[in-house]
Amino acid sequence: MSAHGHVDMGHTVAGWAGTATAVVGFTVLGVAVAAVSVPIALAGAGITLGAVLLTWLLHLAGWGKPSGPRPESAWSWKVRDRSAGRGHPDCLGCRLAGRRAGAPEKASSTVVAASTVTG
Repeated sequence: MSAHGHVDMGHTVAGWAGTATAVVGFTVLGVAVAAVSVPIALAGAGITLGAVLLTWLLHLAGWGKPSGPRPESAWSWKVRDRSAGRGHPDCLGCRLAGRRAGAPEKASSTVVAASTVTG
């Protein structure tokens, strides 16, 4: 048992790939500071920003996880989230991609017209 109890800590392909890429980016930035090199610093910053993009794209492809608890059967990092295409509620990444989970549907024009005539 972990120190956090029996809970899902979100170990996903998106999380691991993004973290590993960010570590490489920050390592390159550290080398740039030691070498006093602007081009290497820019490369490190680019790799670090690439980690954000990589994580976001993998999340949108279903290799991340929605907010909140998941069933224990979905805890493995090998389990893909099939609901990612519809978007996750309260997920900034999904909103930035235009995926609005749980957004109210727009009323059709016939319902709006009928309600204005009777009401």
